[in-house]
Amino acid sequence: MKVLLLGWGYPPKIDGGLDIAVKELFEGLKNKKIDVDLMLPAERAPEEENIIPVDVEGDMFSKAEQISRKAAEKASNYDIIHTQDWFGAEAGFKAQKYSDTAWVSTFHSLSSSRSRIPSEELEKLEEIAVNNSDKLVAVSDKLGGEIQEKYAKRPITVYNGFSRPEKSQDIDFDVDKPVFFYVGRHAEQKGLEHLIYGFKKYLENNEGLLILGGDGHMKESLEEFVEMLGIEKDVRFEGFIPDNELGGYYSAADVFVSPSINEPFGLTISEALSAGTKVLCTESGINELLPSEAITLVEPDSDSIAEGLEKSLLKDGVEVDGRSWNEMVDEYIEIYRELVQ
Repeated sequence: MKVLLLGWGYPPKIDGGLDIAVKELFEGLKNKKIDVDLMLPAERAPEEENIIPVDVEGDMFSKAEQISRKAAEKASNYDIIHTQDWFGAEAGFKAQKYSDTAWVSTFHSLSSSRSRIPSEELEKLEEIAVNNSDKLVAVSDKLGGEIQEKYAKRPITVYNGFSRPEKSQDIDFDVDKPVFFYVGRHAEQKGLEHLIYGFKKYLENNEGLLILGGDGHMKESLEEFVEMLGIEKDVRFEGFIPDNELGGYYSAADVFVSPSINEPFGLTISEALSAGTKVLCTESGINELLPSEAITLVEPDSDSIAEGLEKSLLKDGVEVDGRSWNEMVDEYIEIYRELVQ
């Protein structure tokens, strides 16, 4: 059985949880002696065995089209082509049409959950992947329900594994007050405006420090929002945090906060729990795998978040076993075998 995986990024050059999940699947398949190649844009592809770099240029749609064309050309050499989200739709469709290759399409999120005004072109590609793949997969039941509501087809669910963050050194925030930590993209979907305004309300009767890790197109406007609220002394923008330092940040924080408006899974939540850190979060796909007492659940609303910040400090930490990436890999191998029988 030969498998061609299509990806968009690879640690440390990543946009989010999708890239981590693809990396874990790729390495897990290799460890289980499955013949697998991973095709990536050359600008994000490490020099590693079984990784196929593709030179791409232009905007994201042009890059997706170029890598899809290359994947379709090579698809006849594989039994399975496994794509992710919208950017693999063209590759999977052409591979399926012009060869005997079976197509597995995994959705990690929908474009409508990432932007208030999703691209029509992008949604057309999503619809192609939903309606034409041989096996449609979502990373949570929550996302599966959203796909069914929008495109009238229900995927099966294969959950991601739980990630354990690296910790090369201890981190000291050098403050004598509670520390709340967020890391991830600074994008509309992540609900950071609600977190910042909720933190402003929390500060009316409490002390605290909010650490915002990561980057994104909204970072500058979020910094301006913090200044407008007059809480710049209580909020730190850390920028990109290297993988080997993440564990230190999680461990040093009192509470990890995930305020997403829509979170199909939530790998950062698993990282925080694995580090033994309390978690405040909105509804997410990973919640389906967690006992209710493991998190403080809030709405993506500043009042709910402000109240939740206080409550989360009073809760005891809960040890969570989680789910291994090996379990995810085994479930995909079973899907592949069903398709090539």
